[in-house]
Amino acid sequence: MSNITVNTIKENIDKDQWRALEKSSTANFFQTEDCYDFYESLPRVFNPSVVSVNEDGMLKGVAVGYVTKTRPIVKQKLTRRAIIIGGPMLAGDISQEALRALLENVRSFLKRKAIYIETRNFNDYSKHKSLFESCGFKYQEHLNFKIDTTSEAVVDENMGKSRKRDAKAALRKGAVIDEEPNYEDIRAYYLILRKLYKTRVKTPLFPLSFFKRLYENDYCKFVLVKHEGKVIGGTVCVGHGGKTLYEWFACGEDHEHKYLYPSNLATYSGIMYAAKHGYECFDMMGAGKPDEGYGVREFKAKFGGKLVEHGRFLCVNKPVLYFIGKCAVAFLKSR
Repeated sequence: MSNITVNTIKENIDKDQWRALEKSSTANFFQTEDCYDFYESLPRVFNPSVVSVNEDGMLKGVAVGYVTKTRPIVKQKLTRRAIIIGGPMLAGDISQEALRALLENVRSFLKRKAIYIETRNFNDYSKHKSLFESCGFKYQEHLNFKIDTTSEAVVDENMGKSRKRDAKAALRKGAVIDEEPNYEDIRAYYLILRKLYKTRVKTPLFPLSFFKRLYENDYCKFVLVKHEGKVIGGTVCVGHGGKTLYEWFACGEDHEHKYLYPSNLATYSGIMYAAKHGYECFDMMGAGKPDEGYGVREFKAKFGGKLVEHGRFLCVNKPVLYFIGKCAVAFLKSR
């Protein structure tokens, strides 16, 4: 019988084994030590967590997540949620017993800290679906686009004509791509993104300190769009293992500069950056639920990516508060 141990302290995880686990089919940036350290560096924004499982002394699974912190405290108590971006990172040979131990401990560790736990999967967990659900993690369909960036020629072949045409037109009209922005540029970009979240997305956005700290790390890339020296859009990406570049945020002043298509040029430039710098895939990090209208999905579809459905797993710890929160979010988005 295997010896299975579970751990909730980052310092107790073998770093070499953690890095080795990044070769698994469920590997992603958000389950790395780098990402955990990033969360931990922003104590006013995140309450980070990590749960790992070892089997016979070998690391077989890691689940890195965070509980959001908001102000005032009353709002925080009503909206706190634990997010595991990318889904847990699992060894290909993880046993059913080890995976069950990991999931049960994720749930027990976060039960009092969050109203619900959500894993936002970037890889295929279908073979583990029944086990997740038996541990209280209900599967929900959710789409995503992954773009093949193995070469610029492949990108050009797959991308929609309108996306390429609009990007080239914007560059002819004076738009400029800045791959080495400064702190002031990051602040200008943040103000555009904050306006988008306030008026259209209508969900909380991380503070400016989040983006400044992200900017300080080598795994992050800001690719901004400028016109006449002014930031008018951009994309924020994080890279993993030289294989995948994840588009975490993207925006543009499309209304103010509609003939420059800044949102289109931002994502286009992020994709081309991935192709030029050896990344195999550009991950768009979500495209909504298949049974719900989602305008952003139509926008993303024209960049030539493959539509995948890796879904999410949801575990509700406090059903009443979860219901109240869903109703509140629906009300705010309808305004």
